[in-house]
Amino acid sequence: MADLFAAHLRAWLGAWPPGRTGLTVIGAPVRDKPGWDGRRHAVIGVTDPDGRGILSVPPEHAPAVADVASAGADPQRLLGEQLPALLGLHDFGWYSAVLRWSEAPAPLPDGGAWEPVDADGLPDWLGPFGADTNHAPAPYRGTVLVARDPDGAYLAGVGVKWHDPTGAELAVGTEPAARGQGLARRLVAQAARAVAATGAVTTYIHDPANLASAHVAEAAGFPDLGWRIFSVMARPTA
Repeated sequence: MADLFAAHLRAWLGAWPPGRTGLTVIGAPVRDKPGWDGRRHAVIGVTDPDGRGILSVPPEHAPAVADVASAGADPQRLLGEQLPALLGLHDFGWYSAVLRWSEAPAPLPDGGAWEPVDADGLPDWLGPFGADTNHAPAPYRGTVLVARDPDGAYLAGVGVKWHDPTGAELAVGTEPAARGQGLARRLVAQAARAVAATGAVTTYIHDPANLASAHVAEAAGFPDLGWRIFSVMARPTA
């Protein structure tokens, strides 16, 4: 495990490494502070390839969450059933995903250019990446990485979640008509190189069933080493 990735987990979760086995629940003051988008992210957990991990929650909830996590042989199932209500997040659900990281992005050609998050023609999903939490280095604050066609129409983009000075997470999206051209992998690799140049590690998270996202990650230099992340997320509205 690379030292920089471990440093990022310590900053992001509030502690690392975990105990010798299973899931360690910690009360972390960082959970009460604004995250990359200016909002509070009350639950973040990470497990390593051996299934050992840290579950980071607000300090006032740590004892009750620890009781749930230690109540059975399948703590993640119990947490998924009880944690949202325990924290008062009744419209939230349990979320688990693949966590990839890279300190050596693939040397693919650049796929786009950095633009202000309020530039013309950008999709709504990129909007939150303009939140100024002071974690983003000055050259990238309020910007996203964008690929356009020769006429200037938006094709694909990457937003960077600058979690802290040691680590940043990438999110990528491609317009349906522009898929299959390798734009996503080039943009992800380009953004990861930009993050690496600031001295931070880059992470990439995706649903285990999202094979297209998995292929983008592999091609951009983010192998699946067996790390997993879990949290609670707002349930989609009808």
